[in-house]
Amino acid sequence: MKHLLAPLALAAATLCATVHAAPATAPQLQTMARRFAPVDLTADTARLSAGDRVAIAKLIEAAKIVDTLQLRQRWSGNEALWAALHKDATPLGKARRDYFWLNKGPWSIIDGNESFMPAEYAGIKIPAEKPAGANFYPEGASKQELETWMNGLPAADKEQAQWFFTVIRKDKAGKFTIVKYSDEYRTELQKLSRLLKEAANATDNASLKKFLDLRADAFLSNDYLASDFAWMDLDSPVDVTIGPYETYNDELFGYKAAFEAYVNVRDQKETEKLNFFGKHMQELENNLPLDARYRNPKVGAIAPMVVVNQVYGAGDGNMGVQTAAYNLPNDERIIRQRGSKRVMLKNVQEAKFEATLTPISKLVLRPADQKDLDFDSFFTHILAHEIMHGLGPHATTQNGQPSTPRQDLKDAYSTIEEAKADVTGLWALTYMMDKGQLKASLGQGTAAERKLYNTYLASAFRTLHFGLTDSHARGMAIQMNYLLDKGGFVSHGDGTFSVDFAKIKGAVADLDREFLTIEATGDYARAQDLMKRYVVIRPDVQKALDKMKAVPNDIRPAFATAAKLVPAHR
Repeated sequence: MKHLLAPLALAAATLCATVHAAPATAPQLQTMARRFAPVDLTADTARLSAGDRVAIAKLIEAAKIVDTLQLRQRWSGNEALWAALHKDATPLGKARRDYFWLNKGPWSIIDGNESFMPAEYAGIKIPAEKPAGANFYPEGASKQELETWMNGLPAADKEQAQWFFTVIRKDKAGKFTIVKYSDEYRTELQKLSRLLKEAANATDNASLKKFLDLRADAFLSNDYLASDFAWMDLDSPVDVTIGPYETYNDELFGYKAAFEAYVNVRDQKETEKLNFFGKHMQELENNLPLDARYRNPKVGAIAPMVVVNQVYGAGDGNMGVQTAAYNLPNDERIIRQRGSKRVMLKNVQEAKFEATLTPISKLVLRPADQKDLDFDSFFTHILAHEIMHGLGPHATTQNGQPSTPRQDLKDAYSTIEEAKADVTGLWALTYMMDKGQLKASLGQGTAAERKLYNTYLASAFRTLHFGLTDSHARGMAIQMNYLLDKGGFVSHGDGTFSVDFAKIKGAVADLDREFLTIEATGDYARAQDLMKRYVVIRPDVQKALDKMKAVPNDIRPAFATAAKLVPAHR
């Protein structure tokens, strides 16, 4: 199956591919599924109040509806295909159904989003590759004709056409038209609204009640601003993220938000340990490796950071490679005023570390470096990654008009932003180590740096192990190849790699400056050029990846605690 799928090819593609590989057999599908290590995710709910136990059960029920919405958004034929697969009791039908649910569609996410199904099944025609525009735009509409239409709209209409919470459809006359999510998904959103209201009535936590009430209203009004602000203020033992957020599924433009849900229980002890990062937000912004004119002289109020243990994930929050942390909301209006909120899924991170990173380190690091693999360094770099989404450029000017990096960089934005967050996070941790600010958590000096950089190097291969169709992996390919070219990483020709500690800091700062400058200037051509040169798997890197065939790419969670709270929850 295809291992490399360049994002530039996706950007130029129309919404429907036509050439099919042979459909996967049942044994092949079982082998493909084994790349995701089964884990039981548990969370301690014993200390929840009686009201919060009722509320969390309602939220798990709501998350099941989010799964339905995500299926529909990912492809127009998804729901019909899912229903058809349930009627197929053959071993092949069961294997297809199992792998479909893991990918939330008939395309294998870590295999270049190629179809594992035949070109037609139960009368349903299945594209060979996931449509770049998912189900956010009319089937068959090209990027060029959509862009031409958007550019011809009045400013207010163009903003709505490019907004997170609208889809583009064709009216009876065959002309493009803008449809709000609240209309497109009315039936499901009404159910979601009702369940969130019931959860709000059950909880005795004021901040959770406020968020759930406002988010329930937002599902019906299509105005998420007030509920996003309330989510920023959420301070509750039950921690929930539910709604349309990330834009990765829109590979045509990167505009449209997919529905997702994370139902969590807060880890208060770990949350308190991590809050010290908030004290250094402005200091980090002031010292970014970026021309001073692009730095923000007044970073928004300290954004909340919370560590949780996941109880249930749905929609875009449980598809393919599992999210270990997220940084939301993506609405630039909120980021400018308040920054963004970082949520760390500790039990997911621990599962990933044990199931994937530990065995990978034994294959790609030299024996003397393997002892440096360190969960605290892994965990803290993920935290730093999320913090860096909130720092750096968030406003640009194009042709004298205010804009944003997301609008300027279009389909390249997600890749550049994820890579920026990785590299800026690495830079920030090194900066804070040098200042002695991480002595209590990670230590300082040569030993601490060895743990940080060797863990980061091993983790890079874990990300690349997913394939290059994901924005995170494409961003990691840029990092890997750039740092190899600069000498910060060294290939030994046998599939093992090491860090050159005399060069790594300078190489990281140079790459960080490149990402930050691209975003600050909104330079789409420069972003495309960087991706064209570096979003590849080079032979030495491939040699390492070839050794990982028996290592799981990621985890596949079974939500054990959710099953106890809501039996037969899926």
